[in-house]
Amino acid sequence: MKLLSVNTGRFKAVEYTDAPSGGTGIDKRPVEGAVRVVAPGPKGVAGSGVAGDDVCDLRHHGGDDQAVYAYAREDLDEWERLLGHPLAGGSFGENLTTSGIDVSGAKIGERWRVGPDLLLEVTSGRIPCRTFQGHLGETGWVRRFTRHGAPGAYLRVIEPGEIRGGDTIEIVHRPEHDVTVSLQFRAVTTERNLLPDLLAAGEALHSESIETARKHVAKYGGGPGGRPGDTAVSGSH
Repeated sequence: MKLLSVNTGRFKAVEYTDAPSGGTGIDKRPVEGAVRVVAPGPKGVAGSGVAGDDVCDLRHHGGDDQAVYAYAREDLDEWERLLGHPLAGGSFGENLTTSGIDVSGAKIGERWRVGPDLLLEVTSGRIPCRTFQGHLGETGWVRRFTRHGAPGAYLRVIEPGEIRGGDTIEIVHRPEHDVTVSLQFRAVTTERNLLPDLLAAGEALHSESIETARKHVAKYGGGPGGRPGDTAVSGSH
């Protein structure tokens, strides 16, 4: 398991975003050399945990629970086949393009050692938005990406460090529960009856998902499976 590239993006004004800034940093490119990664701070105030990476819509992106975004090269390869054109590392706005690790199959709370020092913890999947769709130029992309079910993972920084393309990735902790990134993503998008199941992941879960799951349980009751038939696809994140 290794890190193929570290990717960062700078502010770019675009017409396809509803961000108050009028721009986006989603167009990320691989960086040469070492890059510092730290816990950025609270959402709504702080941006990316990756040095040199711009977050242009603090309403929905950035902050400690979304400090770093990882996507697997294997999943990019599958999308290359489906879309019919090349996708370089960073094409999906990911900070880390990985190889040999099932990113969407990672468990919430799973911890990765990247390089000698950086320790990351998986928090949630990535919810697609209109900026992502505009960046790729694919009609209906939000729904298609959601249905495909390989969202990639957001991670928080437990121990800061410097990383670079070629570093090893080691899974140093894997929780005993069964709440994966993919399950969390389905629960908050297309299969909301799964929301109660997310609470098994505890405080490692993205804080917004914890709140959503708790509200669902309070309204419909707890237990695995929750309330069947309550589904949605979100494209506003």
